[in-house]
Amino acid sequence: MQKMRLIALAGVVAGLAAGCGGSDADHANGSTVLAGTIGSASPTIKPARFASVKFGGGGYVPGLIFHPTSPDVLYARTDVGGAYRWDAATSSWTAITDMFGPDEGFYHGSETMAVDPNDDQRVYMSAGMYNWASSHARLYISTDRGSHWTHVDLPFPAGGNNQGRAVGERLMVDPNDSTILFYATRTAGLWKSTDRGQTWNQVTSLSTLTMTQAQIDTAYWSSPVGMEQLIFDTDTKGTGTATQTIYTAVAPDYANMAGLTAGLYKTTNGGASWTSIPVPADVQGFIIPHMVRAKDGMMYVAFTKGEGPGAGGPCRLYKFDGTNWTLLKGYDDTQWSSFGMGGLSVSGTGAHTRIALGVTNTWGNWQGMPAVQMSDDGGATWREIANLMPRDPAKTGYSGWVDDVEIDPNNPDRVLHVTGGGVWETRNASDAQPTWNFIVNGVEEVATKALMAPAPGANYSLMRAGLDIGITVQTELLKAPTRTTGEWFSSAFGIDAAWSNPNYIAAIGAGASKTPDIVGAYSSDGGVSWNKFANNHPDAKAHQSETASVAVTKTGNVVWAPAESVPAWTADSGNTWTYTNLPALEHMSTSRGYHVVADRKNPNKVYAYDSGGAWWAQWGGAAHFYTSTDGGQTFTESATFKNSAALNSFQQTSVAVNPNAEGDVWVVDGFSILHSTDSGAHWTKLNVTQSIPDPNNYYVPKVYGAISIALGKAPVGAKYSASIYIVGVINGQWGVYRSDDGGVNWTRYNDDQHQYGGISNLAADQAVPGRLYFAGAARGVLFTY
Repeated sequence: MQKMRLIALAGVVAGLAAGCGGSDADHANGSTVLAGTIGSASPTIKPARFASVKFGGGGYVPGLIFHPTSPDVLYARTDVGGAYRWDAATSSWTAITDMFGPDEGFYHGSETMAVDPNDDQRVYMSAGMYNWASSHARLYISTDRGSHWTHVDLPFPAGGNNQGRAVGERLMVDPNDSTILFYATRTAGLWKSTDRGQTWNQVTSLSTLTMTQAQIDTAYWSSPVGMEQLIFDTDTKGTGTATQTIYTAVAPDYANMAGLTAGLYKTTNGGASWTSIPVPADVQGFIIPHMVRAKDGMMYVAFTKGEGPGAGGPCRLYKFDGTNWTLLKGYDDTQWSSFGMGGLSVSGTGAHTRIALGVTNTWGNWQGMPAVQMSDDGGATWREIANLMPRDPAKTGYSGWVDDVEIDPNNPDRVLHVTGGGVWETRNASDAQPTWNFIVNGVEEVATKALMAPAPGANYSLMRAGLDIGITVQTELLKAPTRTTGEWFSSAFGIDAAWSNPNYIAAIGAGASKTPDIVGAYSSDGGVSWNKFANNHPDAKAHQSETASVAVTKTGNVVWAPAESVPAWTADSGNTWTYTNLPALEHMSTSRGYHVVADRKNPNKVYAYDSGGAWWAQWGGAAHFYTSTDGGQTFTESATFKNSAALNSFQQTSVAVNPNAEGDVWVVDGFSILHSTDSGAHWTKLNVTQSIPDPNNYYVPKVYGAISIALGKAPVGAKYSASIYIVGVINGQWGVYRSDDGGVNWTRYNDDQHQYGGISNLAADQAVPGRLYFAGAARGVLFTY
């Protein structure tokens, strides 16, 4: 399941690569960016437009949020890949956090979202990836359904990618007085705002505890659940008088630390005082992942043992009328003891209440296996509505992380549920066998670790290595890939293809539970089929870290550099591996690895770049650059490089070669751009980029000056044989920049509405001038056209 993760485009301008044709009418869904120029303008650079290279979902959507009265106003929050708004006209999702900048990557995971019941334009989103005691969440506020945001810093952390991230929703707006918001936090109890989220105060009448880091570390593997949710017990809205009766749930971790004696509390005076509500004995100490209120005031409460994602059992569903608890469903016998409960939604009232219940930690696809259970009689009888029809094997299954289920408040036959890979929807839930569709068009939540564009003439356009998805080879940019490594890798870190034969591809990653021995593989047919290396690099299984790379010099010849290891080479597709003479890289403040890259004009030349580890760890010596002239068997160090380049981490550095000129090498060391035209013997530092310092952190810049570089097809008339693209800062402005004259002049290639929480890996097309592929912050892969 995705843990680390544009507007859907129907077509793009004629003349793009295979699968990218489209009419002019399709362009309405694209985005045009007017580039800003640094230095002298380059007349060859035209405004860029952006679209997603389609994977389709790929990550965890912990929460779906409907507006209670306005049809089709629906949001999806992801754990690492931003947030989305449903577009009913196109039956797709629109990304609403793509304007987040490179210093907002930590806020690209949303812990909770809330809508204003009285204003369907107003939406709130709390964001913050992890609940460290020293971190602060942000509350993002929009008055136009997420098209624009302002934010305030919150006095407590959030855990958008922590365990238990589907619990809630934690943030709620009072339906009677929309100026009032409550937030059930993980580490600091219950908080309240009376000015639409601008300022916050702890509800000290319930608890005054704010967890220390030591306390956080002891709770659920450093993922405290804390306060879980809040429900306004009211049938009215917009009265202007604050709702007085409110319920809130508290998890055992926070309750025990705060001295609270129950898992559920109630106030009848707007939070001035609270009364504990005893829960049934068989669910003492359980998590309440969701509780919901029907229109008749009946409360439905799910209890499960684990915090999720995909929380295990035992579990129970109860209804509560304010006094009495009634058991509706449970899983705890021998056959079902591992099943938990996650999503919960209700529609209607009384004996005809429709209940949709997500059953989590269920894996497989046998017909009738619990995934989404539905009752149309208030819980008296139940039927399975999801695992009744076969699923497309190319899509995620119905089961697993069913941690949120929502009945459309305006159409009870429309039910949505999440999994670890996206969102499923049915619009005929009343049928004996509902029809489900995987509605992920527009959602791209893959954390990309490496991109590679092949040589001109390849029968595919792009190769991608990603966390939780392995390898994909894209033949059509706007269609989900059909060439993949399947379940071979739990995650993939590196990929390359032979320039003389792009059908030969090598890939490296981490072994999956079913295939723990496969950490390296190759394809001889452009990714259609794959073979595991007969033998792995000797150290690869012991060092399955993403600080790794791979280079292919020609068919069968591969150089593999696992993390913190001596790179090795093979000339027989992995039957035998021989260590190179490069030194091993020891762990130093951060994981270390070599960037290895093959020269595209001379297959005997291979370059290895050791970025040094971390620039603040000066005892590590220096960065190093090495060149091989025998296909990667032996390397010679550049004597001048270590005096030119800065130390930095693997993830903040990059190396690229010009495919049109032998020995033409480019490096970005996190701060600067370096260029060699003689295979690394001598280097020139371009005085172009500069980091943006962080006044609160001496060791790490707020934004690095140059972190990724790629070279691609140059336009006709360019002064240099390749277009150069970098991610970095020029004249104080972060962005993606392009140069067509060898790095003399640079033009910004994106704008402030297209920042994607930061951009990392780049690859440039070798056949289409101006086409750049890049990875957003767990926003999948995007391309310019």
